Amino acid sequence: MRPPATPASLLHSPVRRRLLQALAAGMAAGAGPAFALPARVLQFPRDFGAHPDFRTEWWYITGHASTREPGSSAREFGFQLTFFRSRVDGTQGMASKFAARQLIFAHAAVTDVAGNKLWHDQRIAREGFDIASASTQGMALKLRDWSLQSQGRTHGARLPATDFALNLQFTETQPVLLQGKQGLSRKGPEEKQASYYYSLPQLATSGSLQIKGQNFDVSGKAWLDHEWSEEILHPEATGWDWIGMNLDDGSALTAFRLRDKAGNTLWDGGSFRSAKGDVYPFSRGEVIFKPVRRWKSPLSQASYPVEWLVRTPADIYTVRAVIDNQELDSRQSTGAIYWEGLSELIDSNGKRVGRGYLEMTGYAAVLRL
Repeated sequence: MRPPATPASLLHSPVRRRLLQALAAGMAAGAGPAFALPARVLQFPRDFGAHPDFRTEWWYITGHASTREPGSSAREFGFQLTFFRSRVDGTQGMASKFAARQLIFAHAAVTDVAGNKLWHDQRIAREGFDIASASTQGMALKLRDWSLQSQGRTHGARLPATDFALNLQFTETQPVLLQGKQGLSRKGPEEKQASYYYSLPQLATSGSLQIKGQNFDVSGKAWLDHEWSEEILHPEATGWDWIGMNLDDGSALTAFRLRDKAGNTLWDGGSFRSAKGDVYPFSRGEVIFKPVRRWKSPLSQASYPVEWLVRTPADIYTVRAVIDNQELDSRQSTGAIYWEGLSELIDSNGKRVGRGYLEMTGYAAVLRL
């Protein structure tokens, strides 16, 4: 069944234009200077839910899955789904229930490794009217016919899209991983450039993927990130490089850097949690991203490093995209073009030790949040 509203149908929609205009106006108006986030104890399941008093928030699940069809080898897939919430500062004082006080966006994608193709889709709507919602009590997000819901230690996602669909369940196998200093993650030279940030690595994944009407029963592993903030990017930051990797032995690796316009590292960080549960948060200067091989997008003409050498305190890793073209065009929702895709993690001995996702923003144009 075709979704009730697709990006193509929204491209020239007056409603969509008003939503994006409201977002732009709110960002321009601002709500005064951002402030340094205080240390706080994250509480669950409450902090699985939305934090509407903060300007920016996202829930982000990536993973890999495979299926074995009768008489054939396993079919490999990558998948990602992201729900964004954005507070529109310029409309907060409006009395009308039609005011776009909160906007909900969503992106979804499937990487078909055998087909060497990325499928992706997107949504946008104002919160309310049973169209879009983000609960403050737990992880319960809805955007038209797309949803991400939690029940206990299991999280379920349903995202029927134009040419593909996701119907997946993610079961926690490890405790919450608090990023940064007990969940307060610094993102720049100034204290106000920070987010509350936690991850759920090593999620046991099962369910189904559908591509062009063909259904695949799959299982695999996933990674969930949830962040919320008043201000993340330093004025000189143009984008970031990030990896979230599930290692085969049960370990979890996060590494990121923010870049300036010259491509230099403005800030870096991450963490490593061993299979035994020991956590090592990375300090500034301990993570180095060095590009090895680039791919040029025929769509945006952006040049992305699709193979990296990433030095961390845990090891020096090679991060290699499983296919080069995993660029997403989200100009119909968040306004950005970025690269995000399934990648392999290879240790310093040349052994593949895990898989996960590599995300690169700000290569096609300067990223603005």
